[in-house]
Amino acid sequence: MTGFTAPLRLRLNGDALVSNWRWLRARGGGAACGAAIKADGYGLGAAEVMARLAAAGCRDFFVSNWAEAAALEPIADGLSLSVLHGVRDEDMAPALKSRARPVLCSIGQIARWKAAGGGACDVMVDTGMNRLGLDWGGDVAAMIAGLRVETLMSHLASGDEESALNAVQRDRFAALRAVVPARRYSLANSAGICLGEDYAHDLTRPGVALYGGVPRGEAKGHIAQVVQPQAQILQRRRVIAGDTIGYNATHEAPADMEVAVLNLGYADGYLRGFSGRGAAVGDGVRLPVIGRVSMDLIAVDVGAAPHVGEGDWLTIDYALPQAAAVSGLSQYELLTGLGARFDRLWN
Repeated sequence: MTGFTAPLRLRLNGDALVSNWRWLRARGGGAACGAAIKADGYGLGAAEVMARLAAAGCRDFFVSNWAEAAALEPIADGLSLSVLHGVRDEDMAPALKSRARPVLCSIGQIARWKAAGGGACDVMVDTGMNRLGLDWGGDVAAMIAGLRVETLMSHLASGDEESALNAVQRDRFAALRAVVPARRYSLANSAGICLGEDYAHDLTRPGVALYGGVPRGEAKGHIAQVVQPQAQILQRRRVIAGDTIGYNATHEAPADMEVAVLNLGYADGYLRGFSGRGAAVGDGVRLPVIGRVSMDLIAVDVGAAPHVGEGDWLTIDYALPQAAAVSGLSQYELLTGLGARFDRLWN
């Protein structure tokens, strides 16, 4: 396919990405501000995100697994790279050679790392999410004895909500900090950063807010949109009053309509929740999605945009908080679901 361009693209705003990171860094007070770039940089392209944030001063990056780490090692000189899911038996050979560190999450992983003579590592402690991590109520200091722990971390379960669990996890982690030795301590994700400096500790780990997600009200007006999907019109057509549009005939034209068919669908991450609810923008006006989103195509009402036609590009209405409310999807799903068929174009 070399030499071909796609009929759909993501316009990616590197300035907005860096601006978001700088706001999150400032919100964390004196804490260093890292970046979660797992899931290929939340769908934007991890290498591109890492390069831009590193140039802005970010030094700490987080991925999920060792394949993600290996893809980034060629550009990770002078940077800290942590693998959040720890280290399986299958990972040990590449992990021991890697500049990345495992975030050890279980007694078994700790034993495996020690037995292999592994070097510096991070450790995850579960303070209330009941996902990955050592039990905060156990003797964590004894569990990690003999390890060279770079960062002791935990993760908030409900940072994006007004939940009593936030303060419970904050206090549990503060108590651990007092008795468990590590070079640094880290609790706050994007939402945790918004909760205040007593959640920040030494290092914050924002994810969704870097990419334009608004995790809490405190971030509203400060986080800029990074991702702007655009799709090309394949056909403009007239639909006669009473005819239906799309699968299962979910939209009946109330009058004669001008419709554009775009090269975008649920195989690209534009899911069926946008059926009859999403919109595109062309000629400076909002153009509603009509009918059902299909695998590769959507239809939009272009009656208010007389000058758009075959070959023209329309911008998809995709501001993350609003798109989440419209579609019923989370802001995380909206980002990470954007498929490989988009050309990704950075400014």
